[in-house]
Amino acid sequence: MVYRIEVSPQDIAASRFAISPLMVTKHMLWLLSGKREAGTWRAWTDRAREPYENLLAERPGLRPMVSLFRDRRYNADFPAPPPTGVNTSFEVELATVRATPVAQAHAEITRNLDGMARPPKAVMDVLFSPDVVQLFADALQAVWDEIVAPSWPRFHAILERDVVQRAGRLATYGWAAALADLGPQVRWHPDGVIEVYAKSPDETHRLGGRGLLFVPTVLSKGVGSYLEDDWPYAISYPARGVGIPHETPDGLAGLIGRTRTRVLLELACPATTSQLVALLSLSLGTVGGHLAALRGAGLVTGSRVGRGVLYHRTALGDSLVSPSGLRP
Repeated sequence: MVYRIEVSPQDIAASRFAISPLMVTKHMLWLLSGKREAGTWRAWTDRAREPYENLLAERPGLRPMVSLFRDRRYNADFPAPPPTGVNTSFEVELATVRATPVAQAHAEITRNLDGMARPPKAVMDVLFSPDVVQLFADALQAVWDEIVAPSWPRFHAILERDVVQRAGRLATYGWAAALADLGPQVRWHPDGVIEVYAKSPDETHRLGGRGLLFVPTVLSKGVGSYLEDDWPYAISYPARGVGIPHETPDGLAGLIGRTRTRVLLELACPATTSQLVALLSLSLGTVGGHLAALRGAGLVTGSRVGRGVLYHRTALGDSLVSPSGLRP
């Protein structure tokens, strides 16, 4: 089954990348609810398990919301609408959720439930209550405050790093290069068509000059799509660099030091100094000093992007960290 998205020259000009803290919050709930495997984030979800269980008991909208989750089928859009830009705050996104008309929410929930086993009566009562939008929004706010927000600087650095690198490839080499590794479900055709493989009937969508949002995620392995006329059209995809290992090889750590080894591992995907600060929870001066040492040894190099410098490993750095040359 294939979604075909026809892209005009006007759409190419209007397309952009965006980052969504609300989408990350919802994807986190997929992991904590057991609807998807935690994988790379197992240790993180294990730590979040207790506060999540507490919120299930405290927030009446949380259990009904996660009961709607289903893979590769329609999920109600209003709890996580597409973002509008790279630096949209959680509060701005949640305000959009709270503004959802109740009739729209009930219609999306009805569509979501089609083909699913009927939930218990207590859950159905919440799903079709006049307060369902606010109950969902209150639950999302609590999950963000207590579970996601403390880790957001790291999550944001991963997402921003992906956007900077992919946008650069788009500007330099075109759409085929920028979209080549979004995931096996996505293909770009030179005739201006994006194909998204999904468990749904074949459909063709035309963007009509509105362009397409590309939204990286850190807690989801698959590609998702927002192709509803009421929303900006968007595709979510796994950000590069999520699977970078953080266990430092003892031999390499003994040679160049454990912290410099961590910096070198993280640069499997190019990053700025500020992104490395967030990713590694180190000070700006510490990261800068280690980068200078690694650069002096010929293990990393930097290239200016806008007002910043994007650092990446050299071939020598690659061979030192991973002789097989394998990148995440």
